[in-house]
Amino acid sequence: MPRALEPAEPIVDGDGTPYSPRYGDVYHSSRGGLAQARHVFLGGNGLPERWRGRRQFVIVETGFGQGLNFLATWQAWRDDPQRCGHLHFVSIEKHPFTRDGLRQLHAGLGALLPLATLLQDAWPDMLPGLHRLEFPHAPGGSVTLTLAFGDAEALLPRLAVGADAFYLDGFSPSRNGDMWSEAVFRGLSRLARAEATLATYTAAGFVRRGLQAVGFDVRKVPGFGGKRDMTVARFAPAWKTRRHAPPVAASWPERHAVVIGAGLAGCAVTERLAARGWRVTLVDRHAGPARQTSAHRAAAMHAHISSDDSLLSRLSRAGNLHALRAWRALAAAGHDVGWHGCGVLQLGEDEAENAAQRAALAALGFPESFVRWMSAGEAADAHGAAVPRGGLWFGQGGWVAPPDICAAQLAHAGPAVTARFGCEVASIARVPAAPAGAEGAEGTDDWWQVLAADGSVIATAPVLVLANAYEAARLLPSPYRELRRVRGQLTDLPPAAVDALGTWPDCVVTGNGYLLPRAEDGSARVGSSYDPDEGPLVARPEVHADNLARLAALLPTLSQNRAGAPGTLDPRTLEGYVGVRTVTHNRLPMIGRLPDEARALEHAHALRGAHLRDLPRLPGLYASLAFGSRGLTWAAMAAELVASQIEGEPLPVESDLADAVDPARLLLRALRHGRRAADSASG
Repeated sequence: MPRALEPAEPIVDGDGTPYSPRYGDVYHSSRGGLAQARHVFLGGNGLPERWRGRRQFVIVETGFGQGLNFLATWQAWRDDPQRCGHLHFVSIEKHPFTRDGLRQLHAGLGALLPLATLLQDAWPDMLPGLHRLEFPHAPGGSVTLTLAFGDAEALLPRLAVGADAFYLDGFSPSRNGDMWSEAVFRGLSRLARAEATLATYTAAGFVRRGLQAVGFDVRKVPGFGGKRDMTVARFAPAWKTRRHAPPVAASWPERHAVVIGAGLAGCAVTERLAARGWRVTLVDRHAGPARQTSAHRAAAMHAHISSDDSLLSRLSRAGNLHALRAWRALAAAGHDVGWHGCGVLQLGEDEAENAAQRAALAALGFPESFVRWMSAGEAADAHGAAVPRGGLWFGQGGWVAPPDICAAQLAHAGPAVTARFGCEVASIARVPAAPAGAEGAEGTDDWWQVLAADGSVIATAPVLVLANAYEAARLLPSPYRELRRVRGQLTDLPPAAVDALGTWPDCVVTGNGYLLPRAEDGSARVGSSYDPDEGPLVARPEVHADNLARLAALLPTLSQNRAGAPGTLDPRTLEGYVGVRTVTHNRLPMIGRLPDEARALEHAHALRGAHLRDLPRLPGLYASLAFGSRGLTWAAMAAELVASQIEGEPLPVESDLADAVDPARLLLRALRHGRRAADSASG
């Protein structure tokens, strides 16, 4: 059962030093938190010198506190003309401060206040899990802060990170022993890259011995603020190999990727790679972006919750939060996506489901800014939604036009993108090294080639991302039947029909179906069907009738207005949008590096007890597919996940969530049952 986060309180002691009554300890030395950060953590890890000349550098911290170590590191990176291109800072915090608490504690930071203000403005809600905050820097480079809210012992095994340096900054070992446990030390060792360094203010003997036991070469050096000694260490294990080494910073022969598919998935991947300095060739068979499943002009987004905080709920929450941050960043860069944050009211189908919703709220203890209960009376009074019962109110939910998101992402990617619209991809193939004469060709690894039906080459690059929904199945080197097509039809109500219905909600209402607020022209949209993909993609009157029945169930008082009741509308006169969703057997997406099924089958017996990380992968081939009805929710998160895997960066989600969407999961299941993946989708 997930536990609600308990926030820290912005309390200071008599010296003005932030103090935790929960642990009976201060957050930093009375000689100054910034000075301590620079001496202990930056100095103890040999920074900034160690990040110079690198494309990427990763720091992992235990105990974010008020963020002074992060702010001091960010300042040092910003002021270093030889800084690394991308600084990743991953920090675990069990008791985060609120945004207001940080503002109080940061008020006296002086020259650091501008950076602290940026941190405060980006600060996430008090929700468990990972929160990725990106801070771009002109003329290039960026700092990415990944906050992991929760218990260190639980989170460290679920971080997919390769660390170059560690900051150990929990409360005193005598006050908070859980932060200095053997499990924590093992977790740090698992994340350590070769030659990773570590620093902490304590010189306690059991801490030094614990670090030595997991492979660190430990020594004492002069401490800070009256402490005679502190501990520094270098990862130098006696063992030569590890079964699952942490990810290393990638080194590609050329930073060029081909992305197939220019809908929500493909445009998001394109923007994320371009933001990292990649050149992208974007290929789509249509005449422009967002011309197929992502073409409709209004789609809703809200999170999913369950009392046990299931995989779907956690993936949904992570996706929603990441999408909203990504869209705000696009808007700040001058590319507004037109997000309508009107809120979403989710109704249970009956009183029993409503009771389950309320029980989930009570169990999770999430902040009301994320989700709360809204009564039927409040829904009617505040939003004009005459619903039959109360429901979950997602105040950050809303709706948007997917083509506008795609346009904003491609505009932000700018000249890094070469668009090849109107190109039908017939096949993909591996070719030796870079073709002769290819621009910037280096290295000896095979590249991916994208071919048209006549055999002509559309594009060639070391990295290929399939973001073309169900069409990806025919391009994969091995048969892949996991992808399924589901037909969906939306119904558009003309302005006169909406006027006749009476008061229309100004928020999204969802349950067994959904409705959107009125568009600028006065029309409204309701939906949606979820049927097998059969026949041509044209609107069917009987499906319009089903959507009207869904509308009547969401707003039953409309049926009392006989002149304009949904049942009085003629479905044959209505229009709407028809599209195809792509789903997998368990309705979770496929995000990440694709497996090499042929090689896996050659070693099927040895892999029957394997884990996902043991499976062979196709070099440079990735997928961002099968979002089903949650394209808005998952596209931005999927793009960041794929880009992070390509670059060998810390992943933006916990490893168990990355495993849940791994394209190799079906192959693993097949191997464990002695079958081919192609035959396992229905097994």
